[in-house]
Amino acid sequence: MRNRVVEKIKSKVLDGLPLEKEEALYLFRLPLYILGEIARTIRFKINPTRIVTYVVDRNINYTNICISGCKFCAYYRAPNSPEGYVLSFEEIAKKIEETLSLGGYQILLQGGLHPELTLEYFEELFSFLKSRFPEVHLHALSPPEVLYLSRLSGLSIEEVLKRLVQAGLDSIPGGGAEILVDRVRQVISPNKATAEEWLMVMETAHNLGLKTTATMMFGHIETEEEILEHLFKLRSLQDRTSGFTAFIPWTFQPKNTALSYIKKAGSARYLQVLAISRIILHNFKNIQVSWVTQGPKIAQLALDFGGNDFGSTMIEENVVASAGVSHRLSERDLRAYIESAGYIPKRRKMDYTLLEN
Repeated sequence: MRNRVVEKIKSKVLDGLPLEKEEALYLFRLPLYILGEIARTIRFKINPTRIVTYVVDRNINYTNICISGCKFCAYYRAPNSPEGYVLSFEEIAKKIEETLSLGGYQILLQGGLHPELTLEYFEELFSFLKSRFPEVHLHALSPPEVLYLSRLSGLSIEEVLKRLVQAGLDSIPGGGAEILVDRVRQVISPNKATAEEWLMVMETAHNLGLKTTATMMFGHIETEEEILEHLFKLRSLQDRTSGFTAFIPWTFQPKNTALSYIKKAGSARYLQVLAISRIILHNFKNIQVSWVTQGPKIAQLALDFGGNDFGSTMIEENVVASAGVSHRLSERDLRAYIESAGYIPKRRKMDYTLLEN
């Protein structure tokens, strides 16, 4: 019986057909090795070579001041906190100069929902950075940040995005998705974007020609059905726009957060959900593994559970580190881990164009 169901699922996905909810739920009941086998088969159908890509970038948090107060975040500070900061333009420029000297070419720029940083601030910042570093790809502002700027300015999402693009925005990261189910969001991030609002920002961005990534943070209060709801919503939007370049799932890191009582999800759960994501998201070309939360050895293993991208060198990373997890890799080490897992490392751009032959 199991073999027949597995073959039916594998056949559907290899033919580019979406799984139904009951079929997807069945995936959670499969042994991990079978799940890995299905995901690996699909990975090589979608990406036939043994190339594993990565990007050389830096994650710059322009501020840690945020009014959202998400229970899963150990990094944010309230507006009146003595530990709050806003980086100056020159401080950000210095970080970019260091990134370029290390061979980097992309900046992931994110922060909090700061009540005093207006749309005009970001227009000025982006214009400044592009005038100083025209060659750097600016991957910036998650959907909740864009939504917040829309509310502050009284402008539509589309108008905000058009102005940011005019100032130098190149693409949008998929942060702030967590689980795209409002039952979950009302508990862990009640002051941030709803699931519908997150998806609306992304759809608007895609319709304007912006490429984005999509993420999922799991291993807290969500159910298996809610993980699937998240994936199905992303799959549906991708069907309409084809605007997502990659999907990145990672596990919640509870240390130092308001949810520290939750037991941290283990590596087996991570590999299970990664593989299920690869199987369900048949219209996503790329699935990124998370060495930042899992460590490089589990990330190696994840390449045999559907992953085909090793993410970023993360020259700087603050948010996960504030939750007590700090894995660091040089580009040389990152390439070595990919090679020792039996794959071929290749630098890429945000849109997955390769930067080496």
